[in-house]
Amino acid sequence: MFRGANAISLDAKGRLAMPSRYRDELVARCGGQLIVTIDAVDPCLCVYPLAEWELIENKLRELASFREENRRLQRLLIGNAVDLELDASGRFLVPPRLREYAKLDKRAMLVGQLNKFQLWDEDSWNAVAEADLAAIKQPGALSDDLRDLIL
Repeated sequence: MFRGANAISLDAKGRLAMPSRYRDELVARCGGQLIVTIDAVDPCLCVYPLAEWELIENKLRELASFREENRRLQRLLIGNAVDLELDASGRFLVPPRLREYAKLDKRAMLVGQLNKFQLWDEDSWNAVAEADLAAIKQPGALSDDLRDLIL
């Protein structure tokens, strides 16, 4: 499982180095093959090990194509998906179009999300993390089931 928030830098070509604590696992799980696509809800990218992405593709394939919301989600996720591979230095290149979508420049955050990563612009991540923390502190913001997870 992938967890934690990691400050990383993109180089001038748009490459980033996968933090070393994840590299061996990614090579073992998927031969370093990754899929990056947009996050359909947040202004960031999602980075999946290939096997995890294939599970999502299978679910998307099973959706009824006559429903516009299904086609919309398929277009967004699959249409923006790009195959990547970790190079010998543990880096991967984020395509320019996807860097633009997530407003990625030099400083970024790679955030573990159990089976995938989110890739955020650092300032955007800090703002969202701060807003999320403030929101869950509000009385009644979490259901009893969610509150029981953290108490």
